Amino acid sequence: MQWHARARARSRGVAVSAKTRSWWGWGNVEDAVDGAERAALTTRVAAILPGADLTVHEPPSIDALALPEPRISAPDALAALASADPADRAAHAHGQAFRDVVRNLLGDVQNPPDLVIRPRTEAEVVDVLDWASRANIAVIPFGGGTSVVGGIEPRLDGDFAGAVSLDLGALDQVLEVDRTSRAARIQAGVFGPALEDQLRESGLTLRHFPQSFEFSTLGGWLATRAGGHFATLYTHIDDLVESMRVVTPAGVSASRRLPGSGAGPSPDRMFLGSEGTLGVITEAWMRLQDRPRWRATGSVHFDDYDRAVTATRTIAQSGLYPTNCRLLDPAEAFLNAGAATSGGVLVLGFESADHPTRVWLERAVEIAVEFGGKLPEPVRYTDSETSVHTCGTADTWRSSFLRMPYQRDALAAQSMITETFETACTWDTFDALKSAVTTAANDAIRAVGAQGVVTCRFTHVYPDGPAPYFGIYAAGRWGSTVAQWDEIKSAVSEALSANGGTITHHHAVGRDHRPWYDRQRPEPFALALRATKSALDPAGILNPGVLL
Repeated sequence: MQWHARARARSRGVAVSAKTRSWWGWGNVEDAVDGAERAALTTRVAAILPGADLTVHEPPSIDALALPEPRISAPDALAALASADPADRAAHAHGQAFRDVVRNLLGDVQNPPDLVIRPRTEAEVVDVLDWASRANIAVIPFGGGTSVVGGIEPRLDGDFAGAVSLDLGALDQVLEVDRTSRAARIQAGVFGPALEDQLRESGLTLRHFPQSFEFSTLGGWLATRAGGHFATLYTHIDDLVESMRVVTPAGVSASRRLPGSGAGPSPDRMFLGSEGTLGVITEAWMRLQDRPRWRATGSVHFDDYDRAVTATRTIAQSGLYPTNCRLLDPAEAFLNAGAATSGGVLVLGFESADHPTRVWLERAVEIAVEFGGKLPEPVRYTDSETSVHTCGTADTWRSSFLRMPYQRDALAAQSMITETFETACTWDTFDALKSAVTTAANDAIRAVGAQGVVTCRFTHVYPDGPAPYFGIYAAGRWGSTVAQWDEIKSAVSEALSANGGTITHHHAVGRDHRPWYDRQRPEPFALALRATKSALDPAGILNPGVLL
């Protein structure tokens, strides 16, 4: 189903139109890897990791989970908004990380919410928080459920009477469009495709496309400071926010619509990235763009990875601001783009609603060629508001990128450890950080008795540094892959912390990154964050254990 377009009617895992959202894994049941695609994927993995046990394990039924009975009941005034349906509770008990998927496959759903509550108005959000504060009930704000860091799992710190998943999916409308200022007032529960559908009639777009776009919401993007479509310039959702409304137990925070302000610390910045611990984002005015018409795309192959990195840095510092500037190392290029190179592939793209982009791409390619890059396929230029064509290797990688979460689930069911971790660092520290992280990952893979491959790509690039995104593909032992991954993840996180990287560039902190986030943030800021939490959420009910 297109559940983003049926938020008011949906119940996760239950079909409300053509497709059914999976309760245990990524996306739609009908889009899962199967048949020839699974056979081809299995063949590729077997070639890279001979000896791996690739037996397919099927997920259990909802009935087989034997979820604990709800500990709480909604008051009469909220009863119509609440669901205790087992499928609903199971689907809201986890995010979409590898460890979530594997635990679901094993039937290990330990922390389901007692209730799923779907408010239809901001006033009902206020009512839920008032009730929960009085009754000592934890409230987990829920958008699309695509967290990969334990951000929406009711794995709670503290003694609570119960836990509620507050699903914002019924708040799914574009309420107002200001065409003159090129902005729109948008409710937080709207899913990516439904948002773009509503903006299309005005000729505008938010142009924020994370990999989770189809299954994630505006509120989720804001709460986690999501990274989106642009590899340069407008990389995070932060850059697109004009103002926000946030419901807290202490009252509603509504910032003023302004293009910029120097009036003290930004109230919006306080809630961006707060991951539901300080308040519930209900709507925001977002900066929009005209829909792009002109596009230019190409892929550059390299024989030397270090020179490819230098070329990417030079382009990032050139002021060209490509829309797409993603460097795939040789392993990433081979596994996910089918390109055999010794130095990797640089995928480049430019787009504009105002002017052709040929000159910009030509200059970027010229820079890449200066550092040894080659164009095995001609670049492509399009002039269409609907065209999304890329070319050759770039097209193959884009298709693979969109299928990656589904393929991850398929491999997880075949005892593979298939997961990612991401960071950002300055250009001068990248070589040392990549070496340390790769070494730590490979050492940890061996330590847990697995064999595997580590890949790296840049998801975003800045003038002062890249955002490296690492992938792990390892043959695990069925029943042990979560524990194996946890050891690998811990070793990698230590390496990131010790070598100057951030614990997360755009995946958020959640519960899984907490130990390293605690070390990364300055202590005076931690004191201020704790004080803010205490002031806005005196009962401590909002997403306990996340950030603090």
